[in-house]
Formats: sequence, structure tokens, C-alpha cells
Amino acid sequence: MTEKLNGLRILLVEDEAMISMLFEDMLIDSGAAVVGPASAVATALNMISTEQIDGALLDVNLGGEQSFAVADALIERNIPFVFVTGYGGAGVRDRYPEAPTLQKPFVTEDLQRALLQLATAART
Repeated sequence: MTEKLNGLRILLVEDEAMISMLFEDMLIDSGAAVVGPASAVATALNMISTEQIDGALLDVNLGGEQSFAVADALIERNIPFVFVTGYGGAGVRDRYPEAPTLQKPFVTEDLQRALLQLATAART
């Protein structure tokens, strides 16, 4: 499965350092390259405008700030993304009904499945 993810540049948007390191390891182990991580909306928006990105993992809550502006910027650029949240996907589904959402905690296989969706979307 990881060969399909090789070369994919994934923006990681996560404000918790330990979780960010875990996600970064999962992404690298899955064959993807990590852009970031970004721990704030402004940083993520800057990275979107300056880096080549094939997809993104977005923590919904960044230190009390929601990442919806980042999702909107990705949509404008036709870059697929997956929300990750520990709070459930209800609020996300209302605003972004088509966006995949991973519930924290999740296992590497769940992340790889989500990344395969991103890879398919990014390469079409």
C-alpha cells in the first residue's frame, strides 16, 4: 500500500507536539513526505501558499482556533484533505460534508486508507 503514497507531500496541521510527532512518523512510515508541521492557522495558510502540497491532515482544533480557514484555502486550490479530531465529526460534517474525518486516536491502517483517498484525489 505504501508504494502508492511515495512522493505524496502531505501538509500536517496539528498543535499538540507529541501527536504531531506521532502523525509525522505514521506519514513517513507510509511513504509520504511531511510538509510542516504547522501548529497554527496562519502558519498553515503560509505553507499552502509557498509549498507544493498534494494533500493535508488537519486537526480541527488548533489551540482553540478552528482550522476551517485552512480547509477553505485547500478547497480553493483543489488540494484534498482529511480532518483529524478528538471531538467527533459532527461539526465538521455540517460544514464540509464530503471531507473525510479520522477520529483520534486512530491506527496507522486508518491513516493509510485516508491517505490512499488523498493520493487518488491528488493524482486525478
